[in-house]
Amino acid sequence: MKKTLAVLLTMGLALSFVGCGSKEAAEAVTETATEAVSEVAETATEATSEVAETATETAEAVAEVAEDAKGEGVMSYAEYDAAPLDSEVVVETYVQAKQSWWEDKATFYTQDQDGAYFIYEMACSQEDYDKLTPGTKIKVSGVKSEWSGEVEIVDATFEIEDGNFVAEAKDATDLLGTDDLIGLQNQLVSFKDMTVEAVSFKNEQPGDDIYVTLSKDGNNYEFCLEYYLNGSDEEFYNLVGGLEAGQTVDVEGFLYWYEGANPHITKVTVK
Repeated sequence: MKKTLAVLLTMGLALSFVGCGSKEAAEAVTETATEAVSEVAETATEATSEVAETATETAEAVAEVAEDAKGEGVMSYAEYDAAPLDSEVVVETYVQAKQSWWEDKATFYTQDQDGAYFIYEMACSQEDYDKLTPGTKIKVSGVKSEWSGEVEIVDATFEIEDGNFVAEAKDATDLLGTDDLIGLQNQLVSFKDMTVEAVSFKNEQPGDDIYVTLSKDGNNYEFCLEYYLNGSDEEFYNLVGGLEAGQTVDVEGFLYWYEGANPHITKVTVK
């Protein structure tokens, strides 16, 4: 407003010279008025852009809050985590990857903004299985269970809901070998600058799971390419199966747990 007022005062001063009837004065007034109008327009455009940007940021923040809101009777991740084993649970989560479907039962890696849920053999038709693409929001009702350290939801049913969320891999390199790593169980995580120690195949031949031993700072850790998850990706399967001892790699995967951390590999970058 102050800037606009100054421009108007300048225009008024210029117009006062026109009263002298000078051609030069008239031309000066025209030039001054043109510059003033241009400056006002620029100021208005900047203000409009700022208002639009603020409105967009506000709308995105509101949408994010709405996305995170839980429906009635639905647990937060903290409540799910605190629930005892063999108790009934209800969560809202988002499909991140599909491991398998067989005889109207399906297994999924899912996650929300706070934590992850491994859903084992949930009742699911082939038709619905095809609908559950990465990011799809589902409401899951089932029983919290554990098998060899892996906490999962079993005997589950689900409903598809509005919403979409795809998690980014969380760097968990510094948590390797610590008690804090299990806090990320089932989440999509990454590990940087790992050294390949050994690669072996289940049943000692290609065509099933691949077991990969990686090390960091002199300590070994076990990883797995779960065949049902992504073994049908021939290029990726051959990449993992062809890793050689001594190579340095970055890896991503879902932090599955089997008698300890046993991430299921989804991405490998050879450095």
